[in-house]
Amino acid sequence: MIHRKNILSALLGAAMLLPLAASAQQRAAAADDLSPEQAGRPRSQKVEEAVKLAKDFKFLKEGVLVVGTTTGRLPLAAYATDTKTPVGNAPDIAQLVADSLGRKLELVSTVWADWPLGLQSGKFDVVVSNVTVTEERKEKFDFSTYRNDQLGIYVKSDSKLGAIKEPKDIAGLKLIVSASTNQEQILLRWNKQNITAGLKPVEIQYYDDDVVQRLALQSGRADAYVGPNALAAYEARDGKTRLAGLVSGGWPLNAEIAVTSRKASGIAEAITVALNAQIKNGNYAKALSRWNLSSEAIEVARTNPPGLPKN
Repeated sequence: MIHRKNILSALLGAAMLLPLAASAQQRAAAADDLSPEQAGRPRSQKVEEAVKLAKDFKFLKEGVLVVGTTTGRLPLAAYATDTKTPVGNAPDIAQLVADSLGRKLELVSTVWADWPLGLQSGKFDVVVSNVTVTEERKEKFDFSTYRNDQLGIYVKSDSKLGAIKEPKDIAGLKLIVSASTNQEQILLRWNKQNITAGLKPVEIQYYDDDVVQRLALQSGRADAYVGPNALAAYEARDGKTRLAGLVSGGWPLNAEIAVTSRKASGIAEAITVALNAQIKNGNYAKALSRWNLSSEAIEVARTNPPGLPKN
């Protein structure tokens, strides 16, 4: 059964809890380094093999790596306290790549819809913006992977629910998901599979407000939330929710996030070597852990791995 919650009525019922939710989120955010200086950002020495592999690449600026990134929401990327410097996991990864190539990092903010044209037109050298590898995108771009694309299933921290690993584990639960998303489609396929197997259907709840969504989970009106793990993991730092399961963003196929470059431009393999050097020396793990993204770590970076198939 699919159930759409009325936002206004939910807000009225949860109004007294809003200050508590807001203060918890503020306390969690206060623990982050959102300064433009980013003193805690992992840095690296130059990786000579990566520099050699990039020798034929035509950089936009001498001694600089220009990186396009979408500054919208932490932990991926947002603006620092100066309201102009991008900070987050994407800038941290970009910094490690720039350091590996022996170059200064220059971040250029772009909206998500504009990164493909910006990259193709030469506005950036590369893009680090939570881009998933797909077969369609591989026709125009090269990829160097740096994170798993995962959906997280989160429950209230004191929930009695155990691990959620497969479709049968969600049978009969009340689940929150965003409409018209990849995770909704996966959830609907799981539900259909369960019903065919004679299991209880799920109750799917949709909310247009993040605060109300969190309150629904905390109050017990919902059993779990299904969404992009990166965002949910970051929010879970306040201790109010915990991870119950991970699902590939391309289920049943694996999906990976990658540094994106122009097709056959000559820098993808250099970036892959740079990323693997950072995985080996531990900087990569630090770049993920400071934004609570360790659960999405990869063991090895790859150049142009199999991507999600065309529809």
